[in-house]
Amino acid sequence: MKLSFLARTASAATLALATAMAGAQPAYPDKPLRIMVGASPGGGTDILARVLADKFAPVLKQPVTVENRPGASNTIAGELTARAAADGTTLLLATNTAQAVAPHILKLKYDPLKDLQPIGLVAVMPNVLVVSATSPYKSVKDLVAAMAAKPGGLKYASSGIGSTQHVGGEAFNLATGMKSIHVPYKGSSQAHIDIIGGEVDMMFDSTSSAMGQIKAGKFRALAVSAPQRSPELPDVPTLAEQGIKGADVSTWYGLYVTAGTPRPVVERLGTELTRTLKLPDVQARIKGLGGEPGVITGEAFAAMNKQEFDHYGRLVRDANIKAE
Repeated sequence: MKLSFLARTASAATLALATAMAGAQPAYPDKPLRIMVGASPGGGTDILARVLADKFAPVLKQPVTVENRPGASNTIAGELTARAAADGTTLLLATNTAQAVAPHILKLKYDPLKDLQPIGLVAVMPNVLVVSATSPYKSVKDLVAAMAAKPGGLKYASSGIGSTQHVGGEAFNLATGMKSIHVPYKGSSQAHIDIIGGEVDMMFDSTSSAMGQIKAGKFRALAVSAPQRSPELPDVPTLAEQGIKGADVSTWYGLYVTAGTPRPVVERLGTELTRTLKLPDVQARIKGLGGEPGVITGEAFAAMNKQEFDHYGRLVRDANIKAE
């Protein structure tokens, strides 16, 4: 009897200790979060990051701030996230620029596929070929004719070396057999200033970045680089409709966290992302930017990232894209 009593007492004490230890573990999140963005304020990535921050904060019951770290084809933000504490408080809103294109062009100090844990796809946006509203070029045909008349005479802007805008420009050169000159910037918003001012001739920007300038009448949209027209730009034909095939490039946005983050935290973030993307106002915001909300999460998104990595690796080699 005495032994049984001692055994029961020890068991109860062990259970109480385990419960106390479990209770001592802080609930996630126990401090403010930040979403890293590899582009300047005002661009498409920044816009979407602020949408997520606004929706995450009240549910996670912590402040969520957006931290812009533009440069190096969005990879500065990626490296900072990869090196952050794996506690789920440093998130990254990345595009295929840093996750699938730049690794084939730049020497990075981290591995985007191994050092970052995918949470889910946020949105997919087609790229759109734009010129200034005051540009003499009113169609893709006009641009191609000008490129033929003066090889290397036209310039196209991008948000940086290895960006989807850069790839779009080189894919256009490859598809037309012509040559235009790449002018990289530290983000789309900076490039927009020179497009509007006529310092550069064109840009293959994502609709998320360009839509505001198009609707404000500062950009003229000449073509959508996607298989179908954008519902937000129904009067703008695709490149293929204008005889340019093989130059389609879209921009996708995904949410990541530092690799090694505990699985329950990753799952919590995935749940909140899915919830956020189903909100009517968020869907309307993404569609208003010319895109579609993400429909895949977790492992499926990781597989998509790897496929895109391989796809853009081939495109970079075919177009002979190099760091300039």
